[in-house]
Amino acid sequence: MPVLLFLIDTSASMNQRTHLGTTYLDIAKGAVETFIKLRGRDPASRGDRYMLVNFEDVPYGIKAGWKESHATFMTELRNLQATGLTSIGQSLRNAFDLLNLNRLVTGIDNYGQGRNPFFLEPAIIIAISDGNKLTSTSGVQDELHLPLTTPLPGSELTKEPFRWDQRLFALVLRIPGNASVEPEPVGGVPPDDSPITPMCEVTGGRSYSVFSQRTLNQCLESLVQKIQSGVVIKFEKTGPDPPPLEGKSLICCCLVPHSSGVQPWHCCHKLIYVRPNPKTGVPIGHWPIPEAFWPDQNSPTLPPRSAHPHVRFSCLDAEPMVIDKVPFDKYELEPSPLTQYILERKSPHTCWQVFVCNSAKYSDLGQPFGYLKASTALNCVNLFVMPYNYPVLLPLLDDLIKVHKFKPTLKWRQSFENYLKTMPPYYIGSLRKALRIMGAPNLLADNMEYGLSYSVVSYLKKLSQQSKIEYDRLIASIGKKLPPEAGIKVRWRGGGISLGHRRDFIQQLQSLSGDGPNMPMELNPKEFQGFHLAMLNKGLKPQSFRNPYDIPRSHLLDQLSRMRRNLLNTSVCNLRGQDSDQLHSVPIAQMGNYQDFLKSAPQPLRDADPEQPKRLHTFGNPFKLDKKGMMIDEADEFVTGPQNKGKRPADSNNSGGGGPKRRRCMSPLLRLGRAYTPPVTPPASPRPAGEPPPGIEGGTEVNNELRALITKEIRKPGRHYEKIFLLLKQIQGTLDTRLIFLHNIIKEAARFKKRVLIEQLENFLEEIHNRANNMNHVDTL
Repeated sequence: MPVLLFLIDTSASMNQRTHLGTTYLDIAKGAVETFIKLRGRDPASRGDRYMLVNFEDVPYGIKAGWKESHATFMTELRNLQATGLTSIGQSLRNAFDLLNLNRLVTGIDNYGQGRNPFFLEPAIIIAISDGNKLTSTSGVQDELHLPLTTPLPGSELTKEPFRWDQRLFALVLRIPGNASVEPEPVGGVPPDDSPITPMCEVTGGRSYSVFSQRTLNQCLESLVQKIQSGVVIKFEKTGPDPPPLEGKSLICCCLVPHSSGVQPWHCCHKLIYVRPNPKTGVPIGHWPIPEAFWPDQNSPTLPPRSAHPHVRFSCLDAEPMVIDKVPFDKYELEPSPLTQYILERKSPHTCWQVFVCNSAKYSDLGQPFGYLKASTALNCVNLFVMPYNYPVLLPLLDDLIKVHKFKPTLKWRQSFENYLKTMPPYYIGSLRKALRIMGAPNLLADNMEYGLSYSVVSYLKKLSQQSKIEYDRLIASIGKKLPPEAGIKVRWRGGGISLGHRRDFIQQLQSLSGDGPNMPMELNPKEFQGFHLAMLNKGLKPQSFRNPYDIPRSHLLDQLSRMRRNLLNTSVCNLRGQDSDQLHSVPIAQMGNYQDFLKSAPQPLRDADPEQPKRLHTFGNPFKLDKKGMMIDEADEFVTGPQNKGKRPADSNNSGGGGPKRRRCMSPLLRLGRAYTPPVTPPASPRPAGEPPPGIEGGTEVNNELRALITKEIRKPGRHYEKIFLLLKQIQGTLDTRLIFLHNIIKEAARFKKRVLIEQLENFLEEIHNRANNMNHVDTL
């Protein structure tokens, strides 16, 4: 399961814009998303684990680690902001520590017991930066330096902060601000000359100098191909160069010497591919690569190992040795000048032995533990890892199988015992498994020591427990936000005492306030030790205290200054002790939060008329009524919503007689308009002298009282309308006055959806019209 860790530069320089109109940080975010899409085409990407780290301090810089989901990774990626410094050294150390946090718990490094290539956790770190100056709190640096101190337990067991299955690749953004008219160079992407490039090469990776969007896409496709399961090994030649083959001449670019005179194939820092088992999906191996020291049972500590094993190869041709039933491991080498040189020799039947210095007890070079050999098809070079000092062991095992038939003689046992004395003791476990596969499990005693002292074993167990505690602590701290700074601390750059400790402090203070003569200022009053520049607190909300005892003691002076400012400036913006700009400094997500505004608002006064229908506090629709508080006729409910939700049974008097007929819903005002036709007003007769005009006669105070009583009766539930019609008969005034009064009562009944009452009032209105028409007819006759 490969780990893909993205280290994103979030320094302020990432805000610079390119000729594409986007910032470097936007390009970095898009590059990560494009990489994930390209990687998703491979079925093997299902087991990928993505991590995200930026240039903030631990744990705030870890945005997605071991426990965060892919959705969290994408959310944190989109929320990155460029506001910090270019502290890439510390950030790289944090990234390596995050990857190495769980290695001592799982025992994957196997300290003091040999290096197992098949026991690995491949990780690729992809750093995206702009390649500018390395700025930190201590100043500007020209070279990349990783901090030596780290809280990770057991970090002293490895010289470097990384491991042999972790590689660093860097995308250095060099896209200009103005579009270039020159054509882009065709070919591969060159490495960048920024300080991160040497760090990439040390880990077995490389850097890319990105000058355009096309180059960026080309780099991302190359990085997807770099996701390989393997470990990095440093190969170096020992001894003389091989003699040239007879009748063959090598024309190879790898023969071009460096400026130092060393040919490139003499020393290579490359990967060996560790292929997983096609059945289980997990790499399987048998033999480790030896340590660069001989274990001592009396040593209380382990010597620190290098991250990459230093393997030396001899150019003397040797015969490849393989015996039936004796397992071996084969790893393919990444293409390099060394593999190219070996393939150009076209010698698939010879091999070059490999060694690890100081791995033997009495030899500086050590004994061979395998060999390099070209494949039969001459398309790759493989590293064969065999038992330690295999030229001695394999003939003994061959005689055991073929000659002695698994019944060793005394002489064979003596030879085997002599071999065990030259073998590092940590090979005993691997050799015991190999003998069990062969069918000879009893050749090794069960009480043989593995070479580590008791103190070393106890120390490794203690480190495992501490690593587990540190792992849990860091996992719990990921996701916490950085606390706001109380202020900007001003560093003291002078060598003298501060202004407050000077003997003439009172005189200096008087000169500043104007109460005394001006004195020459030798020191800046803002540059004394412990001085902080206050920062604007955007989270500070205006206070509206109604009780003076609600003000905390520590806020009394601030509140007093607000009160003084409100007294001197009584503008609307400053009534609550806040600036005018602060009223508009509201996040977009909170602009429509009207309910919280109502909760914080003071309680409104009670309604003057409590019997009026209560209106809702509806943001944007002040005319919406509270349906729960409406007075609705119980027998004839007001139909709302879709018309097909409720049906009424057909009336008994309906001549249709069929199924239930849906009753058409109509607004009472519309029904009132259709049912009532305004009467034709008779010609006005001359009004006697002293008679008041219509509607303002002497009974108008009585009509107002009647209207209040009738309105009160309309609001009551039920169908008891007898009192309403008794009150209507007491209306005073002319015919026009009574008609206007009756129309107002019908409108009031329509407000409360009193359909039956409206029909009765309409009938009553028609009776008045008929009566008036009859009287006019009699007068005319």
